[in-house]
Amino acid sequence: MYVCVCNALKEAQFQEIAIEHPEMAALEAYGQLGAEPDCGTCMFFAQEVMDKARENHKDPTDYKVV
Repeated sequence: MYVCVCNALKEAQFQEIAIEHPEMAALEAYGQLGAEPDCGTCMFFAQEVMDKARENHKDPTDYKVV
């Protein structure tokens, strides 16, 4: 699904950045993708997509062997 129609940026692109760069905000992610918000209506959705990706991501190094 598209997050930003103006720049043709998809959820998967924001999710990948969210996992690779946990400190990065949506506005910075646009720059990472070589874009910038045009109309800006997607900013909240982009941040939501990134936040959810981080919440759902399970890092294999987080598991403890018992």
